[in-house]
Parts: sequence; C-alpha cells; structure tokens
Amino acid sequence: MMLNTSPNLARPDDFYEALIAMHRDLDDAASQSVNARLILLLCNHIGGHEVLLEAMQRARTSVAPATAAA
Repeated sequence: MMLNTSPNLARPDDFYEALIAMHRDLDDAASQSVNARLILLLCNHIGGHEVLLEAMQRARTSVAPATAAA
C-alpha cells in the first residue's frame, strides 16, 4: 500500500469541524494527549509499516527543528 496524499475525505469541512470540537475546552497538555491518542489509533488502523514511515517522513520534512535560545 502506498501513502495516499490526494484529497480523500468524504466530508472535509465536517471532519475539520469535529477535529476542532475535539480540542475545545482542553488545555495544551490535554490537547497534545488527545492528538497523540488519535494518531496512534489511526496508525493502528492503517497498520502498514512502510506507509506509516512514509507519512512520518513527509510530516517531518515540513517542520524545521527547534533551535536553542542563546
């Protein structure tokens, strides 16, 4: 299985609204926790090791590493 990067959500606006609602009234730590749980649930659903590695690589390339404050 290859990573599908084409738009694939049946109802993207409804999904985005539900995603935002999932975080409503959560502090930063709880929001990060619920994101981590969601990621792990979806990774388990996908299951394909190579697909998950590709997704992680693609996600990581779009984020610059943190720099130490001087």
